[in-house]
Amino acid sequence: MAKKDEKIDGYGAEDIVVLEGLEPVRKRPGMYIGSTGPEGLHHLIWEIFDNSRDEAMGGFANHIEVVLLPGNRVRVVDNGRGIPTDIHAKTKVSALETIMTTLHAGGKFEGKSYKVSGGLHGVGASVVNALSVHTEVRVHRDGAVHMQQYERGKRVAPVKKVGTTKFRGTIVTFEPDLEIFKEINFNWNQIVSHLRQQAYLVKGLQIVIIDASKYEGKLKLDDIVFMQDLELEVPSMTFYFDGGLVSLVRFYNQHQKPVHKNICYVEKEVDDVSVEVAFQYIDDISSRELAFANNTYNAEGGTHVTGFRTALTRRINDYARKNNFLKESDENFTADDVREGLTSAISVKLREIQFEGQTKGKLGSVEARGAVEKVFGEALALFMEENPDDARAIVNKVILALRARKAAKAAKDSVLRKGALEGLTLPGKLADCQSNKAEDSELFIVEGDSAGGSSKQGRDRRTQAILPLKGKILNVERARLDRMLESNEIKSLVIALGVGIGDVFDLSKLRYHKIIIATDADVDGAHIRALLLTLFYRYFKAVIDGGFIYIAQPPLYKIKRGKEVTYAYSEEEKIAFLGKDVSLLEVVEEEVESSLRPSRESADSKLKVGSKEEEPEEEADTKKRAPKISLQRYKGLGEMNPEELWETTMDPKSRILKQVTIEDAVDADKAFDVLMGEDVSARKSFIQSNAKMANIDA
Repeated sequence: MAKKDEKIDGYGAEDIVVLEGLEPVRKRPGMYIGSTGPEGLHHLIWEIFDNSRDEAMGGFANHIEVVLLPGNRVRVVDNGRGIPTDIHAKTKVSALETIMTTLHAGGKFEGKSYKVSGGLHGVGASVVNALSVHTEVRVHRDGAVHMQQYERGKRVAPVKKVGTTKFRGTIVTFEPDLEIFKEINFNWNQIVSHLRQQAYLVKGLQIVIIDASKYEGKLKLDDIVFMQDLELEVPSMTFYFDGGLVSLVRFYNQHQKPVHKNICYVEKEVDDVSVEVAFQYIDDISSRELAFANNTYNAEGGTHVTGFRTALTRRINDYARKNNFLKESDENFTADDVREGLTSAISVKLREIQFEGQTKGKLGSVEARGAVEKVFGEALALFMEENPDDARAIVNKVILALRARKAAKAAKDSVLRKGALEGLTLPGKLADCQSNKAEDSELFIVEGDSAGGSSKQGRDRRTQAILPLKGKILNVERARLDRMLESNEIKSLVIALGVGIGDVFDLSKLRYHKIIIATDADVDGAHIRALLLTLFYRYFKAVIDGGFIYIAQPPLYKIKRGKEVTYAYSEEEKIAFLGKDVSLLEVVEEEVESSLRPSRESADSKLKVGSKEEEPEEEADTKKRAPKISLQRYKGLGEMNPEELWETTMDPKSRILKQVTIEDAVDADKAFDVLMGEDVSARKSFIQSNAKMANIDA
């Protein structure tokens, strides 16, 4: 046995590191906000907003304002009770300082200050403070304004009174730390989408969002509460809804064809759990489940979603058998059958809430399952009895889903039986790589035989595989699996990926950890890219979530200046490279055009290019000595020779790839519905609204 103070294998008491205060947050930020990428960055806003929203959920506030300010700052204001600023008995400092600088300090533990809350008991504000280079909190309370500032989680000075006020509420301004986040770029659309959801979930709450990040005037905000009163000419959005989840379901179904008229809705409390559910079926094959716990969006679902699915499946089966839609010999509807074409919103509120992980992506509270199953199950049974037309339409929709599931399974079994699912019988058009390690292997999906030929010759055969696709693949937005697998192009792609499809999908069998979509830089190429992304999103979403999908960025131009050769990936890069030689390039182009005209016209044209009379002899000599510039515009990958394609698009040392991510799955789902669905008017409206943001290649 080792002596008391003896090190074992060089490991002793002095090797134990004790992190104090907010040091653990800065040391391991991912444990608290999920990541230090875009999602984690936006999570800072959600944490501060959640504190204000909890005030509204308790009935203490009805107005929240979120503002993006210049210099990567964010300002969140509410008209709630205001954070207490008196001295805390245990910490001997202000309650405000305690909340902002101490993990697990807040008013949400014993349920006295908040009946329900979405935050994880005091972690949020202190975590945001720790991960911000600068934070300021101004509290309007009891007629006084108190303020405290912090730098990277540590106070600059004690809380001090800085004025008087008739307002009551809290103003938090923070600037994320570039030492933590590699890039600080707030996404306006993501913020609007998230906060719109919150407005649906808290009846009577007004949420204002202002983007003043590019405002060039001076902003003196010390005495300003709500910035909307300044009436700045900057982008802004205001949300206020009284309809609750019914309004939310209507919003997501606004471009869809409902299967039944009435939205099923229930709101009831049982066993100290408040349950609110709304759903409606639409003429589609995808399902949309929006889950919330204490108004926090749960992207990964949780116990409340499990309760909802159980009740939905059981009650629809009961109704179908009771009313002879299903015979005794018929099998029951499965959970997948009853969810096809379903848009649902499930919200629960609990006094004591448990999430799986700090980012609150999945609810873990066991009591939520039973409460939702009981409340929703009873409400759905009553809804179907009282609305027989709606019930009949719902059951008929589910029967179609069951038949389609059987047909799709038969098609899948016949097309992908054994060999394909086990990675055998790879498509003949696939030029596979030599490596058997998925982490080292790349699959380039290219457009047409011409690009396929160049890329096969230019690739690194050891790690790079090439799959050329012929024409535009099937739009799978509304196509079932059986019809999908009739497409040779989709079939080849499914087999090449190796993960299977549908209920046999297995991400661990993915044969390439980089799947690169490399289409031409024209309208057809963009369309093919959209069709491929639709396929991946609807049937291989886990591949996107895993970070395996990329889009190649081939150059637009090859520019030669004398012996110097460079590639430009945008118009801006082309102009930046040419610099002062842009005018010389124009001269060369003008002279080329002039050579095609009659000689006299050509002479006149050349005279106009220089000075209006004659070129000075010295300037003419300079132009003669200037390097010759030529410009080649690439319209497609097939126009590049193998060396050019390798150098610009395939060489890991020099290429540019864009990773495909899903910042907001609900908005992504809605976008695919609009752009790839059958509602032409919705698609036209979307294009007209976003045309100014499009990069048009003339």
